Amino acid sequence: MAAIGSARHGPKLRERKHGAAIPLSELDKRLLNLMQGRFPIAERPYVTVAQEAGISEPQAIARVKELIDERIIRQVTPIFDTRALGYSSMLVAAKVDPDNPWRAANVINEHPGVSHNYLRDHEFNIWFTIATAPDSPLGLDETLEVLGREAGAESIRQLPTLKLFKIRMDLEMKGDTDALAKAVEVAPPAETEPQPYDERDVAVIRALQGDMHVIEEPYAPAAAELGMSQEQLLEHLRGMQERKLLRRVAAILFHRRAGFSANGMGVWKVPEERVSELGPRMAAFRGISHCYQRPIYADWPYSIFTMAHGRSKEECDAILDSIAEHTGISERATLYSSTEFKKIRLLYFTEEYRDWERKHAGV
Repeated sequence: MAAIGSARHGPKLRERKHGAAIPLSELDKRLLNLMQGRFPIAERPYVTVAQEAGISEPQAIARVKELIDERIIRQVTPIFDTRALGYSSMLVAAKVDPDNPWRAANVINEHPGVSHNYLRDHEFNIWFTIATAPDSPLGLDETLEVLGREAGAESIRQLPTLKLFKIRMDLEMKGDTDALAKAVEVAPPAETEPQPYDERDVAVIRALQGDMHVIEEPYAPAAAELGMSQEQLLEHLRGMQERKLLRRVAAILFHRRAGFSANGMGVWKVPEERVSELGPRMAAFRGISHCYQRPIYADWPYSIFTMAHGRSKEECDAILDSIAEHTGISERATLYSSTEFKKIRLLYFTEEYRDWERKHAGV
């Protein structure tokens, strides 16, 4: 493989069938916005969600269950910060056989730290994100060597995060294209370095991660498993938020079923001296979920990556066009995904990472 530069509750994989968008009522859209962005850490969080949605708590719980059954909501889950927990992570672009990308994708997907894996319209045709555990004997570089070799990749390009400006994957259900293509705020850089944590934090993560039960008191099962009262667990979770280990608890959607059928990775050629200025401005657009600075190469001059999500390719283009208009940066490329090979929330502190290393590298 030729490298170019250096620089308990199981997750659900999206099935390729039943992927068409489902018509949603105004109540559904309002409920989905609340579940993505304002699900509280509270004993009975659906009371708050229901009040803001203008319905009763039983109605909110029943409808969320239906949205899960209808494959609009993928899961309701805590979102922990990978970097804060000391995991090493990276975006990777791989050049594999274009006639049979599934073979390579299946090899890559087997690694438990691969959370997203897409086929994109580029010479480097497989793009995936990968994380390795803090105590990994292989580490990220050697793991990628093994993956590239087993996947038969002609080359692999490492695209680590140099600066993180935004990571918040919630889809605006009620807004139109103008809302998605509008800058809502200039966000400060969201950089997070590894944070200290202890065995109690690890136990809480193991007990709570994955699919949460959609019940009146969804934190109660984890509290019982940990031998804590609910209030003790909730207070601990609030502390984990303050310490940047936990970003939020939220509903994760099946994008296509929720109507967002397109995602475009807009990559921008930004002068080095303007990256710190323009990164936050690009991140501020409502239709952008992720915004990073990544390394450039002789044949890859794009330093800022923005993920745009829309109901169509044209809507993604409108979001990126608006960014170009507001920043004055016109040199960009847009890579659209044609196939989703894998999309999950990572599970932390499991034996699957070591099992993979033993199986594939004899570690």
